[in-house]
Amino acid sequence: MINSMTGYGKGTSQKGELSVDAEIKSVNSRYLDLSLRLPKFLAAKEFEIREKVKKAIKRGKVYLSLTVRKGEFIEKFNEIDPAAVKFGMKILKDIRKFAGLKNKITFSDLLVFQNLYFKEDEEQAGEEMLLIEEAIEGAINELNKMREAEGKELEIDIRMRLDLIESNTLMIEKIKEESVTSYFEKFREKAKQLVTDLVDSEQRLITELALLSERYDVTEECVRLKSHIKIFKETLNNSDDAGRRLNFILQEMNREANTINSKSVSSEISHYGIKLKEEIEKIREQIQNIE
Repeated sequence: MINSMTGYGKGTSQKGELSVDAEIKSVNSRYLDLSLRLPKFLAAKEFEIREKVKKAIKRGKVYLSLTVRKGEFIEKFNEIDPAAVKFGMKILKDIRKFAGLKNKITFSDLLVFQNLYFKEDEEQAGEEMLLIEEAIEGAINELNKMREAEGKELEIDIRMRLDLIESNTLMIEKIKEESVTSYFEKFREKAKQLVTDLVDSEQRLITELALLSERYDVTEECVRLKSHIKIFKETLNNSDDAGRRLNFILQEMNREANTINSKSVSSEISHYGIKLKEEIEKIREQIQNIE
């Protein structure tokens, strides 16, 4: 089974006031090109998130966006650390004691140490990571379902075009001997008109005809083309990295089609050769979207 590289998925997770939305989309790319848009507090988790996506997606330009909410706040919140607040209060009491002050400690005094009262981004990210992973998995699953569905449609179209290429190749094999014989009979007749004494030139003429016959024979190209078609179909069925492999096989198929066209001495073979090129080009366009 093959997968398309194009798709979209969205995943959500929620626990209490905390909710996570993950959106992921992918388009064609020669390699895996991953772009992330993460809340600031997840900066320390970027590598971990990248590795998670890489395990699920092999190829394509992929965009992943995460939005984390807590109540009405989006991405800009931190959990209060109760122990840190108590520590700040203790510091203020010690200062008042050592300075011999009798003033009451106020909320404004506590805010002097406000940077101590909130958990670090990395600590917060660790606590929310389970929800974040759940949302990412949901988004990737939706993305892959879409990529698989489109991949099935691509495969149907590609197989249909492979059948056309195969049938055209069989037609070329069927008519190649007749077309070459016809061509050389015409060649021989022209030679007879040019040669005044065929008695001395007959053997040379036969030799030239044999060489030309070999030069314009497309049997090997047809055999190799059918072999490439067989390998192409096997790759569609079994390969985990189909996109790159299919692209290489198609290059070889195109090479054989070019050779057949260049050797052709028949308008009928040229006609089928053009059809080969047309279908190969259409498949080439399709496999640019295969993972």
